[in-house]
Amino acid sequence: MNRQMRTYYYAILGAIGGLISWQVSDVLGLSFVTNLYLSEAVVGALLGLIIGLFIGLTEGLLTRNFVQAIKAGLFSAMLGLAAGAIGLPLSEFLFQAVGAGLFGRALGWAIFGLLLGLAEGVVGKSQAWKGMLGGLIGGALGGVLLESTHNWLSDPVTGKAAGLVLLGASVGAFISLIVVLLSRAWLEVTSGKLKGTEFILDKFMRSGGPAVAIGSSPLKSEIVLPDPDIAPQHAMLTGDGMRFSLKDMSLAGTYINGKKIELTQLANGQKIRMGNTEMIYHEKR
Repeated sequence: MNRQMRTYYYAILGAIGGLISWQVSDVLGLSFVTNLYLSEAVVGALLGLIIGLFIGLTEGLLTRNFVQAIKAGLFSAMLGLAAGAIGLPLSEFLFQAVGAGLFGRALGWAIFGLLLGLAEGVVGKSQAWKGMLGGLIGGALGGVLLESTHNWLSDPVTGKAAGLVLLGASVGAFISLIVVLLSRAWLEVTSGKLKGTEFILDKFMRSGGPAVAIGSSPLKSEIVLPDPDIAPQHAMLTGDGMRFSLKDMSLAGTYINGKKIELTQLANGQKIRMGNTEMIYHEKR
């Protein structure tokens, strides 16, 4: 999963989440209670739960790290539940009480997207504010598309279905797109089972922040490489605010540009080999 395809898959999983949320809400009905805002909160929570789940699953599924997929999916689903419960009643309030029209709807869905972006930032490998910015933009655009599609199509059921698909796709795509465009450091896998995959490292770059383990075990490492010749926790990346240091923690060794290392500071374009897997370290200044 390179950084360009990453955005595509986030959009697809977000759209699937939107489609399933429409099906579930259609079966259950749109009105759970007589109070308008409470009903909107319940419906919004349901939509957010499902869309958040699918967006949260994306990164782990594409990197074959199923432990991360489950963890991120559940966390994103819970924040999505809160996001929908807040965003949908807010958009209804702005629409009804203030007369904000489409702008009010968009603002409510923007808050929805922002909280989903926060979830991605917390459980992912990018800085939280980037996911939040992407979610904010995607939610606002998706909200406009949702309301416009609902108004344009004569069949309200079809309009709602199409709108929720577009909303989910927009939130997912922009969460990924902003993270990709603003990423400062990443690892590109050039050989092995995950060839073409890129791991964004921005979250770990700050000085005093958490180190990131690279290895073959999803229980011991944040970056998981499915290679039997890689130790469960093979090497450790540590940021100093400007760049990363890589420390070998294995018996088999870690190699930079063909030379075995114990501890070294990484530079843009260097080739890293662990087991039968090779990666290139990229950074932007």
